[in-house]
Amino acid sequence: MTTHDEELLARVREMRERGSAPKQIAKALGLRPAQATALVRQVAEAAQAHTPPDERPVVGCWVNAGWSAGLDMTGAPDWAAADPIGREPDPDTGGFAQILLARQERASRVTVTGFLVDVYCLGVKNETDPEVMGSGSLTTYVPMYYSAFAHPPLSISVEQAQTIVRDAVTYARGLGFEPAAGFTDAAVHLGTPPADRPTIGFGRDGKPFYFSGPYDDPRKVVQTLERTCGPGNYDYVAHL
Repeated sequence: MTTHDEELLARVREMRERGSAPKQIAKALGLRPAQATALVRQVAEAAQAHTPPDERPVVGCWVNAGWSAGLDMTGAPDWAAADPIGREPDPDTGGFAQILLARQERASRVTVTGFLVDVYCLGVKNETDPEVMGSGSLTTYVPMYYSAFAHPPLSISVEQAQTIVRDAVTYARGLGFEPAAGFTDAAVHLGTPPADRPTIGFGRDGKPFYFSGPYDDPRKVVQTLERTCGPGNYDYVAHL
C-alpha cells in the first residue's frame, strides 16, 4: 500500500467516524461512488479485524429445545418459559444443551462456534472450533447442526448462552471435571455473562447425574463423583 493509499484510507476513516455516508465521502474526496464504497468497506473490515471476538456483533444464537429439562429454573423463569419442551416429563433432550453462536466476522462473513454441554454433570463435553462462513450459509448450517433433534432450535440471547456454558463449566469443576480440551479457544468467541445474570440450578433434580457416553471412561467418572460428592449424593447410568 502506497503512502497516498494510506492517507486516503485515513481520511475515509476520519469521515466515517464523524458519521459521513459513502456518497458524502466520494464528493468530498473527489472519488467515484464505487471507489468510496470500497474504501468504506475496507476501513470497516480493518476495524473489525482489531475487535476482540467476543465484542463482535451477534448475528444469531441458538440452543436445542428441551435443554432445561430437570434443571432448577427458579432463578431464570423467562428462560424456562421459552423452553416448553423442557417442562415435559422425561424429554429425550434432557441433560444436554447444544449451543451455536454466530458473530459478525466482516462484511457478509460470520464466525460460528458450538458447544455441547452436559448440564447434569460433566459441563462442556465438546466444542466446535470457530469456523468462518458466508452469512447466507447459516440458513442451511443451523438446521444441519441441530439435525439430531426432533424439534427446531430455540433462538436465545448471547447472555443466556454465556450463562449456560460458563456456569455449567463452574458446576462441573466443582464435581472434579474440566471442560473439553478446545474450550478455552472457543470460549474467546463466547464472552463472559453479566454479573447480574439469571441463575440456573444444574444437575438433574438437584443432584449430579451421569449418563455415560461412547467416549467416556465411566469408571473414572463414577470414582470422581464418589470422591467429590460422597455415596448417595449423585446418580448415574453407566456401563462399567
